[in-house]
Amino acid sequence: MSIILSGVSYRYRNQQFLFEGIDLSVAAGAKAAVVGDNGAGKSTLMNALVGERLSIITSKAQTTRHRILGVVSGEDFQIVFSDTPGILKPSYKLQESMMKFVTGAVNDADVILYVTDTVEQSDRSNDILEKIRQSDIPTLAVINKIDLTTPEKLEELVDKWQALLPAATIVPVSARENFNIKGLFDLILERLPEGEAFYSKDTLTDKTLRFFASEIIREKILRNYDKEIPYCCEIAIEAYREEPTIDRISAVIYVARDSQKGILIGHKGEKLKKVGQQAREDMEQFLGKKVFLQLYVKVNENWRDNERQLKRFGYEQE
Repeated sequence: MSIILSGVSYRYRNQQFLFEGIDLSVAAGAKAAVVGDNGAGKSTLMNALVGERLSIITSKAQTTRHRILGVVSGEDFQIVFSDTPGILKPSYKLQESMMKFVTGAVNDADVILYVTDTVEQSDRSNDILEKIRQSDIPTLAVINKIDLTTPEKLEELVDKWQALLPAATIVPVSARENFNIKGLFDLILERLPEGEAFYSKDTLTDKTLRFFASEIIREKILRNYDKEIPYCCEIAIEAYREEPTIDRISAVIYVARDSQKGILIGHKGEKLKKVGQQAREDMEQFLGKKVFLQLYVKVNENWRDNERQLKRFGYEQE
């Protein structure tokens, strides 16, 4: 399968996205952890830095649940970006696993991007901020969404974050407007250590096509439902069959209680049908081919606090 994105040719083989026809040797490689509070725009920022839409984006908190890698390779460098869940105080085992993705990314990092925005007031990030202060890892404090503030308030924010992270370089950006993204990328390049590449020269991400299919479905649930429903759902791709002109996908949406199943399906199945249609359209755009998508809803009681089920869904403890 070949996918054309932004004028660059990719192919999909053995559950990995691969660059085609690119030959490079790497003199410097780095793992860059993208961490920060919920809603700061981490996924939008990583997508902008990588140049592709690898992480789903919504206005709701806890949109990102996994650690998602995006690999950028140049003539003499490779950067492995880790998009991570927003920092929170865990209330159940799913959230504990999500926070382990965050600490794992920080522990592995050669460069840390702490992403904040113009309105962050939360103290949920205190532990991570202290961990960053105690480390000697080069850190960029990225103030995102500066298109939503004034120069005067931005100056106050720069002073605030310089006081909170004295060793960090403060970088104002707008990921949505693509403002100062190149400047941020150049600052990351300047901080790359010498070393070997972590991934082969043709790797774009560590995630499989099944993962991206499940994330597209979950994104549509986040966009179409409110309150508890988006946070009680998990997606499992039961079958994925590639054919020359169409991909056939069967997915199960798991909910935590029987009452949530009815809400998710809706009257005469209309709400679930809408989710399926939107997800199919996005998958077709993503893959550049037709998609046949079947959705089912099942109850998996208390899956968010069940370690065996969490491991099944890919939330292995780091």
